[in-house]
Amino acid sequence: MKRAVRALTGARTLPALALALVLTAGGFAAWTGWDWYAAAHDDSAGYAAQRDAALAAGEQAVQNLNTLDHRDVEHGLDLWESSTTGDLHNQLADGRKEFAAQVRTAKTVTTARVLSGAVTELDDRAGRARVLVALRVTVKASGAQSTDKDSRLLGELTRTGGRWKLSALGQAPVGGTSAG
Repeated sequence: MKRAVRALTGARTLPALALALVLTAGGFAAWTGWDWYAAAHDDSAGYAAQRDAALAAGEQAVQNLNTLDHRDVEHGLDLWESSTTGDLHNQLADGRKEFAAQVRTAKTVTTARVLSGAVTELDDRAGRARVLVALRVTVKASGAQSTDKDSRLLGELTRTGGRWKLSALGQAPVGGTSAG
């Protein structure tokens, strides 16, 4: 009798164990599938992509606006205008001739290199962002030694035509000074 009970119990244990394993595997597969689907359709991935695009465009635009060579001033100013929008763009376009003449007379070559940058604010829906960019600007005047200056700039970006462009640029406050 005991052998019959053991044989019956052993016969029931194997299918029960197999069923438990199948249910566990199925539950795990369902959970991982749902997790993957949620991650693939999460808005934070799109937001992160816009943040990265805004940062890259902001850094490049700030670098562009701090780089100019008297030997190819028109190309440099074209780059300035293509990097900007709004009032900043209008100011640059309005003062273009006078500024080009000043740069040619001074015979300067100014190059900028971005040291670091960060997005400080992003409103993806409104198409606005703010960036803080640290850069090193090197100025070389004709016949003089080059000088380096490190600065931090705050830029405002506006998304226009699917691209981020600089719409305002100013010096970032340092230490205890206010942005007043």
